[in-house]
Amino acid sequence: MTESAATMPWLVIREDDNGNRYRVGRYATRAEAQQVADRLHAREQRQLYWVERVAQ
Repeated sequence: MTESAATMPWLVIREDDNGNRYRVGRYATRAEAQQVADRLHAREQRQLYWVERVAQ
């Protein structure tokens, strides 16, 4: 595991209408990542955002 994965283990992922997935950002806590995902989803309701942990 890289140092950044150890200190920022939570990702926000976006999936567009075509099924393409993009990493939006890395965060230190699940709560922080979920807050970002919720905020983005509220602005862009056609996009799907979710939180996942980096595999160790």
